[in-house]
Amino acid sequence: MDKYTKIFADYVVNTKMIPQESIHEAKRRILDSFGVMYAAFHEDAPKAVRKYAYMFETQDGSYLFGFPFKTTPEVAAFANGVLVRYLDFNDTYLSKEPLHPSDCIPGLWAVGEWKKIGGQKLLESIVVAYEIGVNLCDAASLRKHGWDHVNYVTIMEACGLGKLLGLEEQTIQHAISLALIPNLSARQTRAGELSMWKGAAAANSVRNAIFGTFLAMNGMSGPYQPFEGEMGFFKQVLENETFDDNALEPIIKQKEPKRIFDTYIKFYPVEYHAQSVVDIVKKLHQYISSPDDIESIHIDTFKAAYEIIAKDKEKWEPKTKETADHSIQYITVVGILDGNITKHSFSKEKLNDPIVKKILSTKTTLDQKDELTAGYPDGIPNRVTLKTKDQKVYTEEVKYPKGHAKNKMSDEEVIEKFKNNAEGILTNTEMENVIDAVMNLEKCEDISKLAQLLRV
Repeated sequence: MDKYTKIFADYVVNTKMIPQESIHEAKRRILDSFGVMYAAFHEDAPKAVRKYAYMFETQDGSYLFGFPFKTTPEVAAFANGVLVRYLDFNDTYLSKEPLHPSDCIPGLWAVGEWKKIGGQKLLESIVVAYEIGVNLCDAASLRKHGWDHVNYVTIMEACGLGKLLGLEEQTIQHAISLALIPNLSARQTRAGELSMWKGAAAANSVRNAIFGTFLAMNGMSGPYQPFEGEMGFFKQVLENETFDDNALEPIIKQKEPKRIFDTYIKFYPVEYHAQSVVDIVKKLHQYISSPDDIESIHIDTFKAAYEIIAKDKEKWEPKTKETADHSIQYITVVGILDGNITKHSFSKEKLNDPIVKKILSTKTTLDQKDELTAGYPDGIPNRVTLKTKDQKVYTEEVKYPKGHAKNKMSDEEVIEKFKNNAEGILTNTEMENVIDAVMNLEKCEDISKLAQLLRV
């Protein structure tokens, strides 16, 4: 195929030793994924994709998370992936390109369930997929050229499937090509006013990776030189920008996969560049007793946050949940008013609150600061200044929000997040059963037997 498909396929086939600490971290990511899935259960987009999935019932397939309904692995991966991704509450990695690496989990789970694969093999495939995805994000930016980060999800998912299914190197190379080249995803998904598709694009990339892998398993060849060809990924997507091979060193040298530790579990249901803002506004809330106490709010942020969650005019008056959880201005105002940000912060009532709209339009300002840009992607440096009616000024700055790789959540905190998200959907006993199953997943010989535990 080409140099890069060979690098990725070699790594998948030849990585035999998976550190136990990486396996444990993968279990934490599965539990977190299940939690944010339950929290999104009644949202509009997950309901829409479930209705789509109901069109494709089968007796020999994969279950929709939470339901006694089987569909094809591709459709289950898509529907379950939207559930996990929809609230923007699953994990993140930030580098030249941002990524939600746990987007790979629903697809690997769906195929593993269909093939009745054991928990240890699933965990290994997740760790390998993370290794590929994280290193790709260090190598080149897709967003810079108008393409979406989910194109990296496509690649990492195909590699994870290769590990899960024990495929040969040549098959994995063709699977990557068949998944990637026919299905490139444009960044328009995340520009301007955001739609439901914002929470579905990654799930679609996973679905495409499964389809491409299944084709390759049955003898279909993919476009040759998918990365290096004259009309390939580097030429079309990166516009011949240098792809940093040094970032692939852990893969090229086939080091033990540990990059999963460099990714971040989200503490709040907002786009990751605003995580530190929520830590900030929770502190600033104490200085107001009513909205009338606010004289002004000023936000200082860094370049990547400005470009992704601040610069568009729609961010100043979001009309959809998808736009609001990607608006640093909206998150700041609502957080100062309410003292926290939860999924309820993006309800239609809150989006249409005249008080929120007035403070956004008349009392809030924002600047991009070079000194904060210099602190990224090592951290997520944001600063907010609140001025009250009595002319007092309060400034807070946070660089490493809770859940960041340099401010990690404990196992207990991950479990507590799961329970908070599953509250009202599962009973306490059902929650404990899911937690026990996930944290002992390596002992499970057939993950399809766990489907009943996830039902609501």
